[in-house]
Amino acid sequence: MISVSSAFLSFIHDDRRQPVLEDLSFGVEAEQSCAIIGPSGCGKTSLLFLLAGILQPDSGTIRIEGNPRCGTILQNFGLFPWKTVSENIGLGLTLQRSPEEKIRSVVKQQLEDMELTGFGDHFPGQLSGGMQQRVALARALAIEPEILFMDEPLSSLDALTRERLQNLIIDIIRAKRITAVLVTHSIEEAVFLGRKIIILSRRPGRILKIVDNPGGAEPGYRQTNRFFQQCTKIRDVLTGELNGQEA
Repeated sequence: MISVSSAFLSFIHDDRRQPVLEDLSFGVEAEQSCAIIGPSGCGKTSLLFLLAGILQPDSGTIRIEGNPRCGTILQNFGLFPWKTVSENIGLGLTLQRSPEEKIRSVVKQQLEDMELTGFGDHFPGQLSGGMQQRVALARALAIEPEILFMDEPLSSLDALTRERLQNLIIDIIRAKRITAVLVTHSIEEAVFLGRKIIILSRRPGRILKIVDNPGGAEPGYRQTNRFFQQCTKIRDVLTGELNGQEA
């Protein structure tokens, strides 16, 4: 569904062009989950923004098959603090000028699915971090996306809440057959959620390794020996990169 070929990206800083990503080529199949991981500042978010169409590459191509609906969850959730939970969830449908009846129906269903019933009239600032994350997820799902882009959406949550929402994400992408791309700095999260794991180098980001991870996005995978083996494998690649060694 997603094809990247020889993509380069740079930014201008202090009147100088600084390379961010170099010569990236990979593909993500339909209904596959893909995790992107690498050292801090390596360009993970920039890559996600390229895939989502928020940024354009300097050169190379990024192709998405067909004209799929895409949902994006930003690292800080991207909720509008002056809008209620219901208004935030229905924002995408409102921008699409969907009928009010449909918006109310979809928002009601999302509130139920995310266990937020009774909080529709609350504002984001009145919610916990985990609840805000569920609102952001509900807003992205309200438009029935075929591709879901997520930029470190769970990074600010405590461990148990994070695991619960990881399980929720798995249930959703499996049930709705969504193609999912996730940026994370957590090795365990990348292995648990990604059936394909792309490991980037230090900036400018290059692909160090693409790891096939058949157990990813499967309930219960976290408790298997294969999960721990994959975590060790990816940790070794990243450690080698940070130590300036060959990966």
